[in-house]
Amino acid sequence: MTRLNVNGEIHEVDLDIRTTLLDALREHIGLTGSKKGCDHGQCGACTILVNGRRINSCLSLAVMHEDDEILTIEGLGKPGKLHPMQQAFLEHDGYQCGYCTPGQIVSAVGMLGEVADGWASHASADINAAPTLSEAEVSERMSGNLCRCSAYPNIVDAIREAAPAVEVGKTDERRAA
Repeated sequence: MTRLNVNGEIHEVDLDIRTTLLDALREHIGLTGSKKGCDHGQCGACTILVNGRRINSCLSLAVMHEDDEILTIEGLGKPGKLHPMQQAFLEHDGYQCGYCTPGQIVSAVGMLGEVADGWASHASADINAAPTLSEAEVSERMSGNLCRCSAYPNIVDAIREAAPAVEVGKTDERRAA
């Protein structure tokens, strides 16, 4: 049995040791928000947060994450009480077909945590200064999440609008979200 802490709930699942975290979430726990896109870690549709950091769940084995804090799109917000990032995606039409949206939203929350923690990116003008969320900075930081509908301008606008609400609690906010 593998013990997974997903969205604050403990799940003990009987898995083959070769089962990816994505397949454990979707097929064994029933959380289908994280999508299987390319199954090669190139599209970001399967992005989740593990201990506050974003990962491609299709590239990670479930047994590697026993007792880690795993957060999926289902754990971010609830109907009637959306996470600020979910609300911003709705307001800015940052979803179009919707397939990549869960990964985009979770990745954006994780990315804002990286910004709050002072991580520089390839687009950062000064790696010693606090990162700013310019359009180029957000685009670079979200480059691991693809959208075939090309909703990128709306996604960037949504992220920039939601950023102040998400950054407030920094690392603790990401874990409690």
